[in-house]
Amino acid sequence: MPATDYQGSSPSSSLTQFGRSIFSTNRRDQVHSMEGGSTLEHELESFQQHVTDRFLDLSSAGPDDLLSLSWVGKLLDHFLSCQEEFKAILNAHKAQALRPPLDRMVADYFERSVKALDVCNAIRDGIEQIRQWQKLLEIVLFALGGNQRSIGEGQFRRAKKALIDLAIGMLDDKDSNASVSHRNRSFGKSRDNHQSQNHNNNNHHHRSLGHFRSLSWSVSRTWSAARQLQAIGNNTYPPRASDLVASHGLAMPVFIMNSILLFVMWALVAAIPCQDRGLHAHFTIPRNYTWAVPLLSLHERIFEESKKRERKNACGLLKEIYQIEKCARAMNELADSVQFPLTEEREGEVRKRVQEVSQVCDALKDGLDPLERQVREVFHRIVRSRTEGLDSLGRPNNAE
Repeated sequence: MPATDYQGSSPSSSLTQFGRSIFSTNRRDQVHSMEGGSTLEHELESFQQHVTDRFLDLSSAGPDDLLSLSWVGKLLDHFLSCQEEFKAILNAHKAQALRPPLDRMVADYFERSVKALDVCNAIRDGIEQIRQWQKLLEIVLFALGGNQRSIGEGQFRRAKKALIDLAIGMLDDKDSNASVSHRNRSFGKSRDNHQSQNHNNNNHHHRSLGHFRSLSWSVSRTWSAARQLQAIGNNTYPPRASDLVASHGLAMPVFIMNSILLFVMWALVAAIPCQDRGLHAHFTIPRNYTWAVPLLSLHERIFEESKKRERKNACGLLKEIYQIEKCARAMNELADSVQFPLTEEREGEVRKRVQEVSQVCDALKDGLDPLERQVREVFHRIVRSRTEGLDSLGRPNNAE
């Protein structure tokens, strides 16, 4: 469902009163009829409630916090928590997971998650691009900040050169979204096992990790974030009533995780610079699932943010990217208009702008490294979960 079709952007306090989902009512009738159903029912209801709570937490963010480095970090934390809980449910009910139709659904989720690995690699490169912009801002800060008594023409020339380089770098990224694709790196030590290829060609790079193989170890210059999101979201539909009955209700958490995976990867692509960003992902989530209400509300808010005039052509919706652009634009205009020697009033204005640059640099310094570690953890956790899941599904005798 496109975000513009969903009208659920009410305040988060009202989201909790949306009502009970079809999943809760229908599954209760199904699960009560089987032996031990009450335990499974409790696990499934608990999982759904935890997902709802986590996305309510995310949706409670105000305009100044949404899509900030800290918010994206929280999003990834919640994704990892949902995935661990989902994995625990499957491990506790291996017998059902090994039988149709659930075996096919779980395998399909693992294959979707593999497609998310390229997104993680692309996002890591986007983070590296932001670091390059941070370094240019730090040059401006070093040239015009500090404790020097006065700011001279030489300092302004150095700052101006860094600002020009920054403007060119951000413009290139908007135009092509491919400025760092040739430097892509995979996460982890297994990079050493990669068979070396010429980094100047456009071929995909591949690597193996046990019996696991990603679609590619790094994204090529022709890779598209929009197409990858489409691939992750293809044929993601709510389970049919017959599938819920046959799986003892376990088809629903698989659908929930498919939806969460798509949303998280979509939000990362929205926030961080990467190749061929496209935000028209198709969400086929019924509005009457309680967990879907805050998720779809966030989807709409982010999509609406992308349509604002000042953000429409941004290389990423991350709050800190917007701050970089604002600071750089203001400082550039100031640098173009100053005359030397500076008047006391003009120098005070310069130092005020420098302080704003300093605050942006501090935010990037504090937030980029933790975010990269979280993206790396998401990458490794997806690999590990898929490997463990395939091992488990491939050994029926271990089912409980």
